[in-house]
Amino acid sequence: MAKENYNVIGVMSGTSLDGIDLAHIIFHRLENCWQYQIKETKAVPYTEDWVSRLKRAVDFSQEELEKLNKEYTLLLGNIISDFIKANQLENLDGVCSHGHTILHQPQNGFTLQIGNLPEIAKLTNQKIICDFRVQDVEYGGQGAPLVPIGDRFLFPEYDFCLNLGGFSNISFEQDGKRIAFDISPVNTVLNFYAGLLGHEYDNKGMIARSGSISEPLLQELNSIDFYTKAYPKSLGYEFVKTTVLPMMEKHDISITDKLRTFVEHVAIQTSLALPKKTGTILATGGGAYNEFLLERMAFHLPEITFKVPDGKTVEYKEALIFALLGILKLRNEVNVLASVTGAKHDHSSGKIFLP
Repeated sequence: MAKENYNVIGVMSGTSLDGIDLAHIIFHRLENCWQYQIKETKAVPYTEDWVSRLKRAVDFSQEELEKLNKEYTLLLGNIISDFIKANQLENLDGVCSHGHTILHQPQNGFTLQIGNLPEIAKLTNQKIICDFRVQDVEYGGQGAPLVPIGDRFLFPEYDFCLNLGGFSNISFEQDGKRIAFDISPVNTVLNFYAGLLGHEYDNKGMIARSGSISEPLLQELNSIDFYTKAYPKSLGYEFVKTTVLPMMEKHDISITDKLRTFVEHVAIQTSLALPKKTGTILATGGGAYNEFLLERMAFHLPEITFKVPDGKTVEYKEALIFALLGILKLRNEVNVLASVTGAKHDHSSGKIFLP
């Protein structure tokens, strides 16, 4: 009989490059329902050197990528070990780690998350469950988004689950199936422009709030092909680098106006992505703290109630859900939904490495 209680760590590094999130989580399975308690957490920021390398890695050669992967696996292993030691964690069932996405090209049958080399198990002296995306791409899927199965199991009371991270993604039930897809870039772009003004991010959206919308730029952003594509669909940093930023840089307007325009763009695309415009949305990810962004979404979706949960769930939701994906892999249960990724069938994805 399968275990009903799990003691695990979830580890996530997102495309916004703000660092590595670690969460110690206790899961209980009660009458087919999963419940969780997020215990100790830590966000470990990247050094400037690591941010620079991870940004540039999209253009690396095969040899450079292999070197980066080894060094990032070492970094991740040390950070996980320090977290375990600092919190005196014992009897862990596993460490469930996403790694960091460098290349995401499902249309070419390829996705790469670094930090998922077998050595990580020996570095941490723990059972590691990781590399959740590759198998899905091999099965003809997008390899993303993977969070929706966690939304289904952990947050069933909400009509929609919206994550506002480096990119936004949405998930919801429709005709008995979980549907999910990436909507648009969010913090990958907002943080880039905030950075040009000397800020790590636009706190509460206050800089964007002070700007004006550029209608020509807004129209051009809203006409990007990706938005008219049917799901399943997903985005990677390449999209920001090759499509969004060049488009925004063509417009000779202030950075403040670019931020204001992009916030409006995100709000409009979010409203267009919803199949119905009533109900409740659970909003998580760093963008859930962007009060101005949520205001603009609420403006375009007046009959939707936005709910921002407790701080730990907002900030560590992806680490939480990858922890659950790891447990489902250990149980040999489905953790990736074909209705979401477009794969040939539902499957149990991920690799398990033993120390």
